[in-house]
Amino acid sequence: MTETLISRAVRRMFAGGGAVGLALLALPSAQAQQQEQAQRPIARVEITGSNIRRAEAETASSVITVNRADIERSGKSTVSELLQTLAVDNQGSVPTSFGNGFAAGASGISLRGLGTASTLVLLNGRRMAPYGLADDGQKVFSDLNVIPTDAVDRIEILKDGASAIYGSDAIAGVVNIILRRNFTGTTVRGLLGISEEWDGEEQNFAITHGFGDPDKDRYNVLLNFEFKRSNDIWLRDRASRDHIGRIDLRRWGYSALQNLGGTGAITTNNAAGNAINGNVRNPTTLDYYNRGNLAPATGFTRFFPGAACSNFTNHPQGDPGGGCLIDSTLVYNQIQPEQENYSLFGRGTYRLTPGIEGYGEVNLYSSKSSSSTTPSTVSASVGYPGGPVSNAASLLGAAHPDNPYFGTAARLRYLAGDVGPRVSNIDSFFSRLLAGVKGEVAGWDYDTSLLFSRSTVTNERRGQLQRDVTFALLNPDDPINVASALATSPAYAALPPGTFWRIGENAGLNDPGVYAALSPMIRNSAETKIIQGDFKATREFGQLAGGPIGVAVGTEWRREETELGPSTGTERGNVIGLGYSAYRGARNVFALYGEALAPVLPGVEVTGALRFDDFTDVGRSWTPKVGVKWTPSRQFALRGTFAKGFRAPSAAENGVGGLAAFATAEDPLRCALGVTAACDPANIAVITSPNPDLSPERSRSYNIGFIWDPLPRTSISVDFWKIKRKNEINQELTDAAIAAGNVARDPTTATGIPGDPGAITAVLANYVNSAQTKVRGIDLDARHTLRLPDGWGNLLLDGKLTYLDEWVRTEQDGSSRDFAGTHGNCDVTNCVGTPDYRANLRATWDRADWRVSLNANYRGPIDNVLFKGDPDGCASHYANGDDAPRNCELASFTTFDLVVRWKPQPQWEVFGTVENLFDKVAPLDPLTYGAQAYNPLDYLGAVGRTFSLGARYTF
Repeated sequence: MTETLISRAVRRMFAGGGAVGLALLALPSAQAQQQEQAQRPIARVEITGSNIRRAEAETASSVITVNRADIERSGKSTVSELLQTLAVDNQGSVPTSFGNGFAAGASGISLRGLGTASTLVLLNGRRMAPYGLADDGQKVFSDLNVIPTDAVDRIEILKDGASAIYGSDAIAGVVNIILRRNFTGTTVRGLLGISEEWDGEEQNFAITHGFGDPDKDRYNVLLNFEFKRSNDIWLRDRASRDHIGRIDLRRWGYSALQNLGGTGAITTNNAAGNAINGNVRNPTTLDYYNRGNLAPATGFTRFFPGAACSNFTNHPQGDPGGGCLIDSTLVYNQIQPEQENYSLFGRGTYRLTPGIEGYGEVNLYSSKSSSSTTPSTVSASVGYPGGPVSNAASLLGAAHPDNPYFGTAARLRYLAGDVGPRVSNIDSFFSRLLAGVKGEVAGWDYDTSLLFSRSTVTNERRGQLQRDVTFALLNPDDPINVASALATSPAYAALPPGTFWRIGENAGLNDPGVYAALSPMIRNSAETKIIQGDFKATREFGQLAGGPIGVAVGTEWRREETELGPSTGTERGNVIGLGYSAYRGARNVFALYGEALAPVLPGVEVTGALRFDDFTDVGRSWTPKVGVKWTPSRQFALRGTFAKGFRAPSAAENGVGGLAAFATAEDPLRCALGVTAACDPANIAVITSPNPDLSPERSRSYNIGFIWDPLPRTSISVDFWKIKRKNEINQELTDAAIAAGNVARDPTTATGIPGDPGAITAVLANYVNSAQTKVRGIDLDARHTLRLPDGWGNLLLDGKLTYLDEWVRTEQDGSSRDFAGTHGNCDVTNCVGTPDYRANLRATWDRADWRVSLNANYRGPIDNVLFKGDPDGCASHYANGDDAPRNCELASFTTFDLVVRWKPQPQWEVFGTVENLFDKVAPLDPLTYGAQAYNPLDYLGAVGRTFSLGARYTF
């Protein structure tokens, strides 16, 4: 491949993160190069955020460019890992490690903390089918795992609104992943990785082959195949890492009354956790007692010495209520699920005539993942479109042989360890086919294509309890239970009449048929599809004081289809602890757009864009964008943009279906009455219905900044940005719905406290255009290259910082909440919080065949409140009532990664990485539900130090 002067300048600009190119493009070239350039047109490139091809890569919009060298310096083995460490990623991103989430098996990025649904991900400038499973059952996003790492040429991240260019979803910005083109030769790469605990093994193999010279042969074909496997990491194998993975946090000052003292605690009258050997309620006093309790005060009519807690666990006890405690998450949950991926990428080009080129692309990706979580309980309530389903009344029948109140039915709280953990096996397949033609005619550069993209996901679950069969096997004396199970379960019908599910110490007496009926394999499947045709053209004409005017016009037609089927049994609320999630929808989209670049004066250019979109389900949208860039000298430039944006509701939000999920919230009514357990956040079911009358979300974004090269090989860029999004599509706020009384309660769970209405079984909500959000902050990007004396090479210093000044959500009633720097908003992905500072720092030493990089990734401290000024104060408390963690703050967290590359021969390259070099432990986070006792943003602090070693050979 030959490299022109201008493409070399653009490449260097990309290597510098976008700012260093000002001086490069202005440098005088050698006389021979000037003569060569005079004999041919200047090479022009298309930059993300504009359809106009241009010689200068810096536009009025702020763009981060991560090239292949940056990816290698990062030490990350996948695109998703790299993007989620960037400072611009924030609240709402989806990590692959969240194996028990709605969108398990996938990974997504959330620019500005506005969510994955407001960040548009493109592959080579065009859309791809979103992942089949929506995050939180609502937010449709593109899976970053489908990107073949070795095929990536560069990643461009546009940090302001771009709906005027790309249409829906580009509110927070655009991530455009650009794959390699016109490659010749063969490259083979292999990598092995492992943690310091000798688990989480990673195998990664890739081969890239390209042949054909476009100039000589008129064609080029590139093929890339990649395989990756990551083994699981269990929390029980990190028991030595302080609090990591523990639900029993008494050692760190927490109480069992907060659901942070282990699974199985008995908290108060008529309230208990689910014990591994069973907690049973006294039918008269409504007090719970553990089945292993031998005290006469229990009122048991029979005793079970074999149910002693010590027969089930060696976990430290001490529950004041007498429950049998285990650290269930530490025993059954994972830090990282097992995952295996295969991907194939191919691109071919053929020069039909000197001015016309045909091209085609194919992307195929297959993934299998397996994740595990705690066993099911017998009492977890759920919801489905028909309403909430309370399972609080699960009973041991009067004749059940394991009932300590034999002769009288008694409520049971049981963790079904004999059934085993709940396991999800997810199988996904992604495909993308593209065929197009581009060329030049009558002075116009045009590009037209047809695109087909599809994502399918199948989720098979084991270990989930069927409600009707569970109730029938625990209490076969109830004819309603038995009739319901006989009507729906052939496996139950095959059991002898009157069969019991034996629990705890007697579980070994169960016939395999009991478990086949209790917990059959259930499954659901999802499919998303995009069919798209597009045409765009660009050219220059006329002459202004600063140069010719650039214009681009285009049109696009797109068909979108989405369908998610419910997991077997959830459509009638029959799976204990598993909510309903299903939706379907389809629509057509037609768009027209135009763009102009006017260099009105030397060094001053004005850009403008306008796009018209027509959706068959939500109507029309006109979306403008304007920008200005002023370059008074080759070392300095000012830039600014204003853009409107929109996001059309997804099928999960305005289609047919519904969602029953879980959120974290307090119960202020019961708390005020003195029910201590209700005063701290706990998981509750939330039932949300789609709304066909939803309007699109609308946004306005503002960006102003400068680029400054104060010294040779030094660049600094600063951008001040603000995005205001209105008509937001949200579930109604959980705590607001609770305060308004939009809940279902189970009065049979009431304590003896006067006026206690019983625990919340579900919050009833809808998707509504309910709020507006304003986010505001500053981006700083700085880079300096120092040439070391005496031939010691170069030292590159690079830093990126994002400061989030405010993240304010305003409800329809005018009330506002600022989540910046806090642990809110807990109604969205993982409840990871909204850190106000994130930074990436890098120092790279480069000399001859060696390159060594030290990377630091920083997350700022997070106040452990649900929003700034929360009148309820700290969201968590120690057992003594003090704010938790200390000072009600989740400490900041920084990891360092060491990356080494050695090139002993021109064809050979050896590289290695040590992540979390100093083996830092993630701070304790008692609130998030995306991980146990640590924040998902601090994933490496849970895993510990890891090592990888690889090699690349080029033929």
